[in-house]
Amino acid sequence: QVQLVESGGRLVQAGGSLRLSCSCSGLTLVEYRMGWFRQAPGKEREFVAYITTRGASTVYADSVKGRFTISRDNARSMVYLQMNSLRPEDTAMYYCAAVRGYINDHTNENRWNFWGQGTQVTVSS
Repeated sequence: QVQLVESGGRLVQAGGSLRLSCSCSGLTLVEYRMGWFRQAPGKEREFVAYITTRGASTVYADSVKGRFTISRDNARSMVYLQMNSLRPEDTAMYYCAAVRGYINDHTNENRWNFWGQGTQVTVSS
């Protein structure tokens, strides 16, 4: 049974930093592309970041480019999202996602196979 468990979310002041973690079990992580999405209250879930199986390639939403960094440690079955220069508009529930094989639209949540339960990030102004 595949499980993705996010952690690291909390209340932080604007300008601060957080590192989210996603612990992955029940799958061979190197076979999966990984991503982070987020959902703010009253809004649809949106793509944040994506990383290929061995970390050779990453893609970011324009809203986080230059501030967030996605990374992975396949040996430890972990995926991370380093978030710097946080803004109040980054406030959301953050979700880790996994997909096996190539997908032509990583921003489309329907393309992803597995999801975590989310971790809440709140950025105060």
